[in-house]
Amino acid sequence: MANPGIDPMHDAGAKMDAADLAFRTSDLSKVYGEGPTAVHALRGVNLEIPLGEVVVLLGPSGSGKSTLLNILGGIDKATSGRAFFQHEELTAMNDRQLTAYRRRHVGFVFQFYNLMPSLTALENVDLVAEIAPNPMPSIEALDLVGLKDRATHFPSELSGGEQQRVAIARAIAKNPTILFCDEPTGALDSKTGVGVLKALQDVNSRLGATTHAAATAAMADRVIHFADGQIREVTENREKVSPDEISW
Repeated sequence: MANPGIDPMHDAGAKMDAADLAFRTSDLSKVYGEGPTAVHALRGVNLEIPLGEVVVLLGPSGSGKSTLLNILGGIDKATSGRAFFQHEELTAMNDRQLTAYRRRHVGFVFQFYNLMPSLTALENVDLVAEIAPNPMPSIEALDLVGLKDRATHFPSELSGGEQQRVAIARAIAKNPTILFCDEPTGALDSKTGVGVLKALQDVNSRLGATTHAAATAAMADRVIHFADGQIREVTENREKVSPDEISW
């Protein structure tokens, strides 16, 4: 039985106003390698993602989710097709322009925290804040994820969930337009994972950033279903659940 809180919305549906879009892609493809051993990670992806939404990418390993995130995040380049961030064409940018785009607009949160063990939580956040053009104070970023009182602690003195929240604070300290989260709760137990999802939800509501998270779909505004390098379906949640209601 279909979930009554989810409204199927296929890629061929009505177009959105470009001014309201964070991203759009046209026939976006990515091929690794050449000849008979070539891997087609993306196969002509057409997609529109509004500003300010929590968006979840779902699909099996190797379906193209991370490849799409990497291209939209300015880490990787497409083989063909076009990708736009608002009115800027990412697929037309050179390496220097992509670096500037990441610095100005993009925050990344990964499954593994990648914190510097010799630096405190505050100093780890400072690493990003110092190179951003318009950062928020690092202590404010920690406060957004509920860790202001742990600012002087080193990673070894923090729990796994606290370390992940420091990683989120580090990502949001640059005041990003977009926050990419690749399996941010993958290494956490359910109780700790709920805390991290709450932090992401709070960041999204306070900053108004568009968040792309390969995480739990029920709390998202929009869910993109991937398979074999293509989008199979896009659905919208009419009634989102809170992180507390999510079970692993």
